[in-house]
Amino acid sequence: MTELLTAAQMRAIEQAAIESGEVTGLQLMERAGQGVVEAIFEEWPELEGGDRKAVILCGPGNNGGDGFVVARLLKERGWKVEVFLYGNADKLPSDAKANYERWRAAFGETNSWNHAEVAGVGRCDLLVDALFGIGLDRSVPDDIWEPISDLYAGDHPVRFVAVDVPSGLDADLGGDIEGELSVFVVDVTVTFHQLKRGHLEGECSDMCGKVIVKDIGL
Repeated sequence: MTELLTAAQMRAIEQAAIESGEVTGLQLMERAGQGVVEAIFEEWPELEGGDRKAVILCGPGNNGGDGFVVARLLKERGWKVEVFLYGNADKLPSDAKANYERWRAAFGETNSWNHAEVAGVGRCDLLVDALFGIGLDRSVPDDIWEPISDLYAGDHPVRFVAVDVPSGLDADLGGDIEGELSVFVVDVTVTFHQLKRGHLEGECSDMCGKVIVKDIGL
């Protein structure tokens, strides 16, 4: 039987690996982003070719840092990539800030969070939720929920991928964090090391879509 981890257990495993000198936080973030990109092309090999566009939604924590890695790796493959940052770049954690700066140095500024700009981004092949991950302890704020709902409800097909868990999902209990239906329903969730309890438990666990576990060397 596969052991299911809580969010606290996962953070403890990562911290122990970092403190032991086995790996750095930046290395874990790079591996996580690479795992997301690998999972995308494993699930949708047809995305390997052609003129493709991705919209990456980055949050104010390390989940957002994973998103900046995904954005950079897709851009290096020749994709058109638009990145939206929810929050203040100056307040990003150090590893996430480093990947934000790496993205900015290579490919330019991110888009500031604006309802009209997010909802009106136009046709895209891939939407990546790297907003909050396992660290969120409240429902998705309306200024995130509403524009993303508008974008995803458009008249073009979008493949929706969550990094670790769909934003708004309780990583331990599998339900909506505050009992309100404000969890993004995604096609694929890419998580790391081991499944979290919320991927399989609770009334909202089916909102994760297909859950893919990627090894990041822990």
